[in-house]
Formats: sequence, C-alpha cells, structure tokens
Amino acid sequence: MLITGASRGIGAATARKAAAAGYAVGVGFRQNEDAATEVVAACEAAGSTAVALQVDCSNEASIMAMFERCDSELGQLTSMVNNAGIIHPVARVEDLTAERLHEVFSVNAIGAFLCAREAVRRMATDRGGVGGTIVNVGSAAAYLGSGNEFVDYAATKGAVDTMTLGLAKEVADRGIRVNCVRPGLIDTTIHADAGVPNRVELLQGNIPMQRGGSADEVADLIMYLASDQSSYITGALMNVSGGR
Repeated sequence: MLITGASRGIGAATARKAAAAGYAVGVGFRQNEDAATEVVAACEAAGSTAVALQVDCSNEASIMAMFERCDSELGQLTSMVNNAGIIHPVARVEDLTAERLHEVFSVNAIGAFLCAREAVRRMATDRGGVGGTIVNVGSAAAYLGSGNEFVDYAATKGAVDTMTLGLAKEVADRGIRVNCVRPGLIDTTIHADAGVPNRVELLQGNIPMQRGGSADEVADLIMYLASDQSSYITGALMNVSGGR
C-alpha cells in the first residue's frame, strides 16, 4: 500500500494499520523526514516492510519517482491511498491570490489525479497488474463549502469527489475499485496549518455527535475500503463527519 501524506495525521494512522494488516507500506511525505521515519519504524515494529518516500505532489516528476521507488523497493502495488493535501490560513475568496490557488489545486487536485493515474497504470489487469484499490481522501468541506474559511481547499476536495466517481467507472472492469473517504472535523495538526490549531474545540458544538473525530477513525474506513470486505463497493463517497 502506497500512502501519500503519511508522515502525520490520517496518513500516519493508515500506515500503521496497513502494516498491522500485513501490507508492505510506502510512507509518502513532503518535508518532515523525521516524522516519516518514525512511521516507518512503527510499521516495521508491526512486522511489515516499510519505506519513507519523499514526494512533492505538485510535481509530476517527483510523483513518478515515488512510484518507481515503490515498485523497486516494495514490489507490486495493490492499494493506493491519495491522502496528501495542503491548506492555507483562513481567508475569504475576495482575498485569495492566484499563487495560493495554483498551489492548493496543484497538490490537492492535480497531484491526486497524477497519483491515481500512476496507480491505475500499475494495478489495471489489462496493463499487467493484479487489480487493487484506490482510496481518495476528500473532505466534508466539499459539500459544506467552507465559506469564510477556505473555499479554495473545499473546491479541490470537490474535484477529488468528481474524480472518484469518474475513475471508478473507468476501471471497474479492470480489477480496480475507487472510493473516497470524506473526513469532517478531525483532530489532526492540519488545523494549525490553517492558523486555527484549536479549531476542533471551537467547532465541535456544531457537530451532531458533539465531538471531533480521530485520525484512527478515518483510517479504519480507509482500511475497510482497501480490503476485500468492501469488494462490491466502488465509486462511493463516504463521510466520516459525526453527522455534520
């Protein structure tokens, strides 16, 4: 299983669970090599083979290099988790810059497309693969819109939703299932990237379940969608949002 954005949060939780389930794990990371190395160590402690793979998901050559290393060091790819994503500080649309928009779309939308492309090229049965799964990590922001916070981020996750639906149809008869997990308010460090480190505490009263979720709760659904337990599920957009 190859997981982008796996040095922290949902990606790291998924990597640990994948290792426990017997997968060899590719731990994709952008900058924090120390954190990625810790995740690799946790995977190895669970008896798995794991490797840290530096990648800039806004760069096609970097994405392709990650997949090539995964091929050579971990073998046949059977599951891809498209989890890498960035978010900028809270801002209204009227204050967004072209630079910010290009950056967030390059990583969250275009990068997700390119990673899915490379996964299909390796897993599709008509291209010599053995089939597999792609799980895209979207966001509840895609249907909430995130007005007054980060509409740009929400829009990239809307693109991920649409890509999931279309790609699932393209590869359903080629041995690949494609689904999307849409986390809501989850207690991870991404909120600090948005300039609101206590966002879960501030907003949990708006959630029907009256609490934020955990990275492990999202990772459990990702692992279900990657497993044979979900063998008749493809093209699904599944919320992990406490009812919000």
